[in-house]
Amino acid sequence: MIYLLLSILASTAIFVVFKLFNRFRINTFQAIVANYVTACICGLISYKSLINTSEIFNSKWFLGATLLGFLFISVFNLMALTAQRNGLSVASVASKMSVVIPVVFGLYVYNESVSFQKVFGIILALIAVYLTAIKVKSSISLKQGLFLPFILFLGSGVIDASIKYLETTYVPKNGIPIFSATIFGCAALIGLLILAYKAIKQSIKLEIKNAIGGIVLGVINYYSIVFLLKALQFKGLESSTLFTVNNVAIVMVSTLVGLFLFRESISKKNWIGISLAIVSILLVTLA
Repeated sequence: MIYLLLSILASTAIFVVFKLFNRFRINTFQAIVANYVTACICGLISYKSLINTSEIFNSKWFLGATLLGFLFISVFNLMALTAQRNGLSVASVASKMSVVIPVVFGLYVYNESVSFQKVFGIILALIAVYLTAIKVKSSISLKQGLFLPFILFLGSGVIDASIKYLETTYVPKNGIPIFSATIFGCAALIGLLILAYKAIKQSIKLEIKNAIGGIVLGVINYYSIVFLLKALQFKGLESSTLFTVNNVAIVMVSTLVGLFLFRESISKKNWIGISLAIVSILLVTLA
């Protein structure tokens, strides 16, 4: 349970770092690339065994980790695009409501327990996420269509479900650092290629503050994934329960941090969402 709590806190810290990016005018994409490079290095340093590249390439999880690396950076850019075209709240709701995908995946694939209390708690959690994520001053537009929000919803859900599947099926307990490092390494490689392409096509300014921001984000990002993977290894907590509690708690805590740390305004709907989030967490956890 401690790893679930640490995962929630690390994911909330990512939200804080992104807010500080705006304040210090840090180039988000450059910082994201530096973040993936840093997270990859953290994984390599944390790995206790001797690093054997041929063993990594031949691992059963390698292809899945490579695809996850591609999804990580693709979904991030998709989130930014959705926020620009449809509004920040639409992007937030689409990414967080995707919790339904790993939840259904866990119930169907792993035959996890289903009860009225649990199902009611999950439905309540989805309502809580929606109400908490909708901001009064956020511009919401569906005129651009639902295609981008739907793809973001699908991509975010597939990432969570894939992490659960690979961790359960192929990744050994001592293999989490190298597995995480491979995911982040693939995302970093793709990001560096995009950055190189942009540098060739147009003049871009590389600043040290972007790298520093990325390094800070990378350390937090690495541990958010590691803690989530370790939480998934805990046999006393089903993945459908874990993902529900994790996503709802992140939205709830991030909203409260925004209120107290950044003086963001919170509407009555947001407060209702936070209240429902607490109830849903209790219902799902105790089911």
